[in-house]
Amino acid sequence: MLALIAGTGALPPALVARLDTPPIICAMRGFEPAVPVDINFRLEHLGSFLAKLKDRGVTRICMAGAVRRPPVDPAAIDAATAPLVPRIQAALTHGDDGALRVVIGIMEEMGFTILPAQDVAPDLLPCAGVPTKVGPASSHTSDAFAGEECVLEMGLADTGQACVIREGAVVVREDSHGTDAMLNKLALPYDTKPMASDPLDWAFDVAVDLAKEVKAWFAKGPQRPADAPGGILFKGPKPNQDRRADLPLIGPRTAMLAAEAGLDGIVIEAGGVLVLDLPIVRRILDAQGMFLWVRERGAI
Repeated sequence: MLALIAGTGALPPALVARLDTPPIICAMRGFEPAVPVDINFRLEHLGSFLAKLKDRGVTRICMAGAVRRPPVDPAAIDAATAPLVPRIQAALTHGDDGALRVVIGIMEEMGFTILPAQDVAPDLLPCAGVPTKVGPASSHTSDAFAGEECVLEMGLADTGQACVIREGAVVVREDSHGTDAMLNKLALPYDTKPMASDPLDWAFDVAVDLAKEVKAWFAKGPQRPADAPGGILFKGPKPNQDRRADLPLIGPRTAMLAAEAGLDGIVIEAGGVLVLDLPIVRRILDAQGMFLWVRERGAI
């Protein structure tokens, strides 16, 4: 039996749609996913929550979707979680990746196998190459190296997984609000309606609504103007990231916002970034004369 610990965003619905047997869907209180939830829990009850999963025959756990580290109420910690408190407290003082490693370690010690999202949906992890009609120019190679170096520095500081590079220089870095919020800052004036940037606003992001959003975006007729500033969105995993959870993700909304920011294309690290609805992403970028480069780390 599989349990899906679902956060916000489009990834949990995409995984559920690909599973032949419905998983037990769980969510941390305060981070409601866009899929029906079977079990809500709070971090202060982690021990009893995991015990409940074992009682229900769960042997595998997949974690997918955006979740921020919640505040912990010491008075709410239950007896089953009390022995884990020192490790949970230590985890919360580390960055997101460090906290995930601790939580994964606790789950494995209790006998659970952690199933990465890319194992549930291998099609979300595209092969290296350029699937779009347009490919990167030679100048984008230096931008890609600069983006790779920037994301490496950000990853070591656990501050983000994406940046915008233009002519070899960093224009903006991702912060805790995510990639789409970063791109919203660069949106050109012809963007008539900012898109949701807060993960808590993404509850509508299921397949039907996403298709409607893309259709409405095309109907609006946005085009990259002749004087678009150019540059790339670069996104990749943190160095030494535990890839069983929290792999970075792009999707149609990312592609639309990249177009509205006047970028030339998107570069993602091969094997390290999930792509939601690749055919739609490709269609958006092709319509704007932009590229997607799924690039091996260090590739020229």
